[in-house]
Amino acid sequence: MTSNLSSHALSSALQGRRVVITQAAHQASAFAALLERWGALPLLYPCLAIQLPADSTALDQSLRAAAQGGFDWLVLTSANTVRILAQRLAALDISPQQLGGVRIAVVGAATARSVQEELGLHVALVSQEEVAEGLAAALEPVARPGERILLPQSALARDVLFKRLTAIGASVHPIVAYETVRGAGGVDLPDLLAQGRVDAVTLASASALRFLLERLTDEGGDPALLHSVCLACIGPMTARAVQEAGFTPAVVSTQQSLEGLAAALAAYFTRKDSHSSRQTQGIL
Repeated sequence: MTSNLSSHALSSALQGRRVVITQAAHQASAFAALLERWGALPLLYPCLAIQLPADSTALDQSLRAAAQGGFDWLVLTSANTVRILAQRLAALDISPQQLGGVRIAVVGAATARSVQEELGLHVALVSQEEVAEGLAAALEPVARPGERILLPQSALARDVLFKRLTAIGASVHPIVAYETVRGAGGVDLPDLLAQGRVDAVTLASASALRFLLERLTDEGGDPALLHSVCLACIGPMTARAVQEAGFTPAVVSTQQSLEGLAAALAAYFTRKDSHSSRQTQGIL
C-alpha cells in the first residue's frame, strides 16, 4: 500500500533504518539518495548486473532498421532497455534523432523520463500501470493491424506484450536487448544478517530475489535469516516470487516505483512502531 505520510513522517519512520538495496550498481544511487533524504541508512548489495547479449548482431540490425523507418512503434519496458539502446546507438554512430519518426511507448513515468534524458526523444504513450499488461492495454486501442513494432527487452522478459499485440494484428519484432546476470560487490550482507543489523531488504524483481539467494548462499550466508527482516517488494509479481520461494513479503508497493516502495516501507515501519508502542503501554 502506498503511503500518504508527510515528508516529516516518512523521515521519522525511516530514521536510522538499515535498508538493503539489491538493484544493479548503476541504478542503486538514485534509490540510496532517496532513502538517505528520509533518514535511512542504505546498504548496497547489487544482486543484478545488466549486460549486452553475447551477440548483439540482431539488436544492432533492428536499430539500423528503426533509424531507416523500418518500424512504426518502439516499445520500451524499462530504463535498463533505454540505457542499452543509448549505448548501442552511440556505438553504431546512429543519432537518437534518426528514430524521431518512430512512436515510442513505455511502461511508466520512470522509463519515460529515461527516454527523455538518455535519448532526447518524445514519448508518445506512457502506461499508467507500470507492468507489461498495463502497456499492452494502453497500446491495444491505438496500434493498428499491420503496424511494425520493435520490442527490445530483457532475455528474461515475459511474452505478454508480444502475444497481446500480435493478437490485434500488429507485426511485433521482439529482440533481446540485454541479459540480467548476478551482481557482485557491496556490503557484507551475510555478516550483517547474522548480527541482526538489517531492517529491510528491497526487491524490485523476481530476478533480484533469485540472485540474492544465490549470493547469500555462495558467500556463506544463511538465507533463512531473511525471515527475520522486512522484505519489501515492488509490485505483486515480485511479491509472488518471494512467496513461492518460501518467504513472506512484509511490504508490497502498489505504486511500482522507487518512490512508491520507499513510501510503502515507511508506512510499514510507522505501523510497526505504533504496534510496539501500544504493546509497551499495555505492559506498563
